[in-house]
Amino acid sequence: MSSGEGETQGRAMFASRQGTIRVALACAAACMLVAGCGDSGFRPMYASSAITGGPDVNQKLAELEIAPIPGRVGQRLRNELIYQSTGGGYAAQPVYRLEIIMRESITPTLVQVDGNSSGSVYNLSTSFRLVRLADKSVALTGESNGRAAFQRFNSVFANVRARQDAEDRAAKTIGDELKGRIAAYLSGAA
Repeated sequence: MSSGEGETQGRAMFASRQGTIRVALACAAACMLVAGCGDSGFRPMYASSAITGGPDVNQKLAELEIAPIPGRVGQRLRNELIYQSTGGGYAAQPVYRLEIIMRESITPTLVQVDGNSSGSVYNLSTSFRLVRLADKSVALTGESNGRAAFQRFNSVFANVRARQDAEDRAAKTIGDELKGRIAAYLSGAA
């Protein structure tokens, strides 16, 4: 074995040891970070009250009053939020009120050579605020957007159904997102 080969093997072993040391240090740092979380760190959002020591998120969501939202899509969104907050059961005495303002628009897509659109995208934008009923203070505000594509046909009925289906899908998307955001807020609220 020449001195050049021995030197190359020595460097490879040194680099291998350095890599092992780096991995060990990274693992130690991760362990210290996780251990530092303790009681004030990570807590599962949907954990039962036995684990968290207080009411669980599903009970807090049942205390949510959803304000009326005008229009067919508004009613669809409201129904979706009511179902997601109560699970189909009865609502509890409200502690928070969710107020939503909606904006709807249609964006034509798939424009044909003659200028007609063979597809569209239904856009639903909402602004919301979560009001604490005890003192009428705003606890949480934000915006949420939902989009759903639909195809246009020669039949008027088919066009109406396709658009309604897109509206319903966009409302469901926003309902899912709002439930998650509100549940995250309520899981940390006292």
